[in-house]
Amino acid sequence: MTELKKSDFYFDLPQELIAQDPLEDRSASRLLVLNRETGEAEHHHFKEIINYLRPGDCLVLNDTKVIPARLLGTKEDTGAAIEVLLLKRRENDVWETLVKPGKKARPGTRLSFGDGILKAEVLDVVEEGNRLIRFAYEGIFEEVLDRLGEMPLPPYITHKLQDKNRYQTVYARYEGSAAAPTAGLHFTEELLAQIEEMGVKTAYVTLHVGLGTFRPVKADNLLEHHMHSEWYQVTQETTDLINGTKENGGRVICVGTTSCRTVESAADENGRVQPGCGDTEIFIYPGYRFKVLDCLITNFHLPESTLVMLVSALAGRENVLSAYREAVEERYRFFSFGDAMLVI
Repeated sequence: MTELKKSDFYFDLPQELIAQDPLEDRSASRLLVLNRETGEAEHHHFKEIINYLRPGDCLVLNDTKVIPARLLGTKEDTGAAIEVLLLKRRENDVWETLVKPGKKARPGTRLSFGDGILKAEVLDVVEEGNRLIRFAYEGIFEEVLDRLGEMPLPPYITHKLQDKNRYQTVYARYEGSAAAPTAGLHFTEELLAQIEEMGVKTAYVTLHVGLGTFRPVKADNLLEHHMHSEWYQVTQETTDLINGTKENGGRVICVGTTSCRTVESAADENGRVQPGCGDTEIFIYPGYRFKVLDCLITNFHLPESTLVMLVSALAGRENVLSAYREAVEERYRFFSFGDAMLVI
């Protein structure tokens, strides 16, 4: 196989196609259906996804919940503004964070948020310049965070989000993500009920999405790219649903690259999903053989990103880039609040 380069996954994307706001009706977004055998693309609306689902299929959804992880505060000694982004809880009140400006956040620096409702001290500098911070507060941390924190929207979204819940799937359950599993944003309660009534099963996995999902691939040779690590969990109930679907000839349809990475990480060599939890650094790019997934529902991703590479592993690079060019021509909306694609 020829060496894969980052530049092989480049496509031209006009800035104005990056969706800045969610649609009023989640399921009114557009849907490009890509046939991975023929490379043919069809254009629909997301509600019409039910026409591509069959009784006996299993939809795999990531039920992680985004925390309002962006805190704006000040340094206690100088009053200088500082921004803290919560990345990962290390223990109780100690978090690994991204601090801007980082140079001002040396160990020992004390910070204050919301007029002192939440206080913090920088403990250490860890890999990639992230800071370990210990928080101090009264009451319940999640409630304080809900009051003071903002949703950590991706860097390419410049508009302020009016309703926090719009960067949350309707089935979000377990707090821990710094970014939403955006393919799931298109589902409404009504659409999910309709899908279940059709005889399609829904299985839930949890993968807490880290900000590494937005980190650009720096190495031109893909094999030199170090994939970020994310925590996932698969229950026995989900395992039984997915394995049962495969045994009965149904299709496993993952909603989003995070659900895909979870089931592929949790599967053994025979393609049977095993229950458990852990960290995954799985990097899926062309040449990868899928063990569990049959179809994928996903959004439109950044040029040269690991997510475009994952979709290309499933549908073929040429097919994907051709579909993306068509999406640009048809003025589809891109990225987190954008339109969706179904790969069958």
